[in-house]
Amino acid sequence: MRPHKVNLLTAILPALIAISACSGTSEDSSDNSKASTKSSSLLAESKAEAEAERIGAMAPKALEKATLSGEKNGFDAKKVAKADVEAGRDMKADKAECQPLASLAGGYTHIPAVAVEHRALEPMEATNATVGSMWLASHSAQNAKKVFAEVRTSLKECPDGFKTLGLAYKSVQPVKAPALGDDAVGYRITNVVGKQKASMTYTLIRKDGVIAVFYGVNMLTPQKSAIPEAVVRGQLKKLS
Repeated sequence: MRPHKVNLLTAILPALIAISACSGTSEDSSDNSKASTKSSSLLAESKAEAEAERIGAMAPKALEKATLSGEKNGFDAKKVAKADVEAGRDMKADKAECQPLASLAGGYTHIPAVAVEHRALEPMEATNATVGSMWLASHSAQNAKKVFAEVRTSLKECPDGFKTLGLAYKSVQPVKAPALGDDAVGYRITNVVGKQKASMTYTLIRKDGVIAVFYGVNMLTPQKSAIPEAVVRGQLKKLS
């Protein structure tokens, strides 16, 4: 086991620490319940495929194929169970102007996407102390541009951070993002849980209507918490 692997869930889902215990599915669920859940999932996927076609966005199945998976560029990209991230979909900030940042902390964009694919990012080298996650959100090109514009506004209006789900996010600082894709933005924010603090670096890249979000945590050197550019480039290559 790698030294930092024990804290991987905490690092990749910082916004959901307080509710992660409630996100699993009961092993005692009946067959009828499982069948109903599967049917609902298929219906939702069918609706998402139709909506993607209507607005010219990348469809769910295409998005899944275009998302990094496996060991590449020094990280192992592992699919995250939907139940482990679904609770973050409706995270609300205590200040409306900070909502775009609160939604990103929960693993989603504040403007609902047609489809979202999440991956945990675990470093392959034991000497690499940066862990994190990434996700792709499929939008119309117009909505993707709007997300970026409103995230930038939020960064200007929320330098002191916000609270959500009993958690505090402080010290929001813009950082340089790689000059990749059609648009890019980066920022660092500190998550406070009890007496523990973790500085996370977010990198957002837009490619047409797809928004790729990467965030990393490095408890040893916060300034080096950004997910490496090689990983970002690898994801953009899959989207091409």
